[in-house]
Parts: sequence; C-alpha cells; structure tokens
Amino acid sequence: MNLLIIGSGGREHAIALAVKKSPLCDKLICAPGNPGMATLGRCIPVSVTDPKAIADLAQAESIDLTIVGPEIPLVAGVVDEFRKRGLRAFGPIAGAAALEGSKAFSKDIMKKYAVPTAAYETFTDLSSALNFLKMHPAPIVVKASGLAAGKGAIVCLTDAEAIAAVEEMLGEKAVFGESGKTVVIEEFMEGEEASLFAVCDGKDYVLLASAQDHKRIFDNDLGPNTGGMGAYAPAPVVTDSLLAEVKKTIIEPTFRGMVQEGVPYTGVLYVGIMVTPQGPKVVEYNCRLGDPECQVVLPLYDGDVLALFDAAERGVLSSLKAPEAPRGSAAVVVLASGGYPGDYKKGCVVTGLEAAEKTGAHVLHAGTKMENGNLVTAGGRVFGVVGSGDTLQDALDQAYAGCTEVKYDGIFYRKDIGKKGLQRGLK
Repeated sequence: MNLLIIGSGGREHAIALAVKKSPLCDKLICAPGNPGMATLGRCIPVSVTDPKAIADLAQAESIDLTIVGPEIPLVAGVVDEFRKRGLRAFGPIAGAAALEGSKAFSKDIMKKYAVPTAAYETFTDLSSALNFLKMHPAPIVVKASGLAAGKGAIVCLTDAEAIAAVEEMLGEKAVFGESGKTVVIEEFMEGEEASLFAVCDGKDYVLLASAQDHKRIFDNDLGPNTGGMGAYAPAPVVTDSLLAEVKKTIIEPTFRGMVQEGVPYTGVLYVGIMVTPQGPKVVEYNCRLGDPECQVVLPLYDGDVLALFDAAERGVLSSLKAPEAPRGSAAVVVLASGGYPGDYKKGCVVTGLEAAEKTGAHVLHAGTKMENGNLVTAGGRVFGVVGSGDTLQDALDQAYAGCTEVKYDGIFYRKDIGKKGLQRGLK
C-alpha cells in the first residue's frame, strides 16, 4: 500500500513509526512531516488546513490510504473531500469530527444519549455567562467550544479566575477568536483522569490501551495547561470492571447516537474520562489519537497497526482477530522549550539524539526543523522520548535515560511522569 500521513508532530511521527513496520506498507509519504519522519518516508509540504490540497496530493502520489493525524483537517472536512473523489482516508467526516470541533455539540450529544458527563450550560454572550457564574461559584470549568490547541479548557478554582476566563473568551479580548465565541461552563468534577481510544468503522470498534496524560506544565500537576507533557500506558485506574462500565455507559451509547444522528463515526475516538465517586464521566471527546498518548498506546497494540486502520476505513473491523490485552508498559516524556506554554525561544541547535536512541528509547520529533544543516527547535513541545518495558518503572527508566542525552538551550521536562501509576502499584 502507498500511504500518506497528514501532520507534523510527535503523534504523526509515532503513527509513521508504527505503520512503517507493517508488511502492508510499500511507500510512505508524510505531509508536511518533520525531520524525524523524513527518516521513514518522503516529506512533502502541504497545508493541513486545506482539504482540497491534501486530496490533490493523495491523487498525485497514487495514495491507497491516507491517515489524518491532527484534528484541524478532520474538522475542516478532509475525509468528506476524499470520499467525494473516491479516495480513502482514515478518520471521521466533518459531521462526526464535530465531537471535538464543537464542545457545545458534543455536550448536547452526551445529554441526548444519556452519556454521563459534567452538568453544563452553553453561552454566546458575556452578560449571561457572568450572571450564571454568580449563581454557580468556583470551582468550575470554562471551555471555548471550538478548537483551541488543547488550551481552551480552563479549570477555575476561584470566582475571579472564572470571571477572567469568560471575559477573555466572550469579551473584547476574544483570546480564542471564533473558537471562543461559544462558551461551555460546566461543573468541576473530582477524580482521576484517564484516556481511552476506540478505533471505529461506523459499526464495530477496537479499544487501544488506556493511558494517562499529564497536562500541567510543572511537576505535581502545577502550573498552566499544555498540550501534554508526558503520558504512560496502560493506566491502572482503568480496571477491567471500570472498562466494562465505560463501554456500556459511554463508548457504545456514543457510537449508537452518532449513527442515529446520521453521522456514523469512523476513525479514532478519544474519550477523556474522569473517574468520579459516582462512576466514570466524560471530560471531552477528541476526533483523533491524543498527543502524547498516541506515542504510548500504539507500541502496546498487539497486532498490525496499519491493518487495523485499513480495516476500520473499509468497515470490516469485525474480520480482524481481537487483540490481546496490552503486555508491558510504555511511557513518553515531552521535552519542551523553556517558557512554554507561554513565549519561548526557537532555533536552538539540538544534539545528543544518537546517544538518546542508544539507551533503547525512541526520540519522536514534535517541534523541530532543519536550518543551515543543523537540527533546531521550532516549537513549544520539541520531542517526545518514549521508553517501553515489562513494567512501568522499566519504561520510565528507559525514557528518562534518553531524556538526559538530548541537549538544547532551554530544554525543560517534567520529572514525575508516571508517578500516579507507580503509586497505584503498576510497577
């Protein structure tokens, strides 16, 4: 098969690494790709916001299957464009991708099909939102309804923080632009979070390993939210009994609901759950693999990742042999630029990648580029260093050993990835 992977981050590097191992893979093209992905296949520039340009590229390169990594092209309708042209793309159509593209839509779907989630209200004007906050004191969560690069959900622990968040979204600042013109305000849920990923063909689904992300910038979950500073899989909080409950009360009603809405879900559905005293509840949906969770769930899949994606796109998941439960553990530590998620320096020369790979870890590129023959930093999240092993401690040891070898000005990473898993006895 001739494959095209859309995207340029750590998630897409992880996907490329996984599908390249498949005997089904003949040619691999990454668009736009990154320097790490360039070692696995040819990289071609393309705008990920332009579905027609992506489809044109797939036609020009005689691509058999396109795997779409990021949410922006999915929400923009890239899969719809492919289907119009008789091309194959793994991912949801725009109507289904709205589960991520519009938090207001996703919350309404949960309400309509009795999927447990936080109580909420939706607002489009500032005064109504502020009046609601007067009657519902903090802690409370304020979310921009549209896409906001993982930074549109603000957990407000004080009334002042809640008012500031609403004013930033619906006031004159409009910090999230169109994405924040509709705001969802929901109750604060107490509990432990986990990530689940269901590969769906519109009828059937296959669950990948559970994972736990680390969103806050600093150790001990302090500081502002980021796109994700690390993850590990599987997540011990997701026990067999909890997983059975999540399937019954969350995943299956969601997929049935999307069929009834006339937009059957295909591709990967990310379900972020909060394990509350009342049971698991949905925090949010995403319409694609998580980043950085993708980097740890794909290595634990017991089978051919490309065959899985291909079967899902063709609507024949039931023909695949059911995967075995994940064996061992995987962990990823994100190497960031100092100052992220705020202002940070770019163009810092990177060294030590060969030494890092010699530890057994995989170094996945997330924000890099080549400049004057040097590999330099080009983003807030620069690399994801992935370790694996029989135990979570083995995986973390390998990942952190790799981290110590990578060098660039301003390098920063959390030192406590996987701590909750170790405390729960996943050793």
